[in-house]
Amino acid sequence: MSHAATADTHAHDAEAPSFRPYGVDMGTFGMWLFLASEIMFFTGLLGAYTTPEIEKDVFALGANSLDWWIGALNTLILIVSSFTMVQACVACEKGNAATLRKMLFITAGLGMLFLCIKVGLEYYPKIYLHGHGPSHSLFFSCYYGLTGAHGVHVFGGVIPLVVLALQSNRLAELRSRRVETLGLYWHFVDVVWIFLFPLLYLAQ
Repeated sequence: MSHAATADTHAHDAEAPSFRPYGVDMGTFGMWLFLASEIMFFTGLLGAYTTPEIEKDVFALGANSLDWWIGALNTLILIVSSFTMVQACVACEKGNAATLRKMLFITAGLGMLFLCIKVGLEYYPKIYLHGHGPSHSLFFSCYYGLTGAHGVHVFGGVIPLVVLALQSNRLAELRSRRVETLGLYWHFVDVVWIFLFPLLYLAQ
């Protein structure tokens, strides 16, 4: 093996944890454990929403008051953000810092766009113009609880996306696994919304 190839291998593994039982990267393993706890968290929230005792007509009436096209637009935005996150991971693997930075910033921007649409086009009109706050009905209590928790998770992903984008030169040079690990979290956030959209906006 040439000296250049050896150096590249060392660069690739520079951020690898020293403890790797069974060849598993502990950063990735830790993220999977965290996501498992998040799955239980959202399962509990969704369980409250789908309790059989809840009157379906109340939820159907609440869902009909939502603008489904706004939810569909936000769904499209998150799907596109998953694609840009994948492109960021590919760029990092190839050591392409410029593309990595661009894709991470685009992903973060799409996340913020999602939140701006949620707050500006849904929360504000519902609460301040129509009086449909969390206490308006059981449906809106669940709606704000579920979408609010999801929104916090989106914002919680935007912050590290921006941080990693600012560190893109170093991450690309080291072929850092941090981008892939954050990608797991971001895809999870997107999948959660894929479940929330039909449950909330298309409830009948």
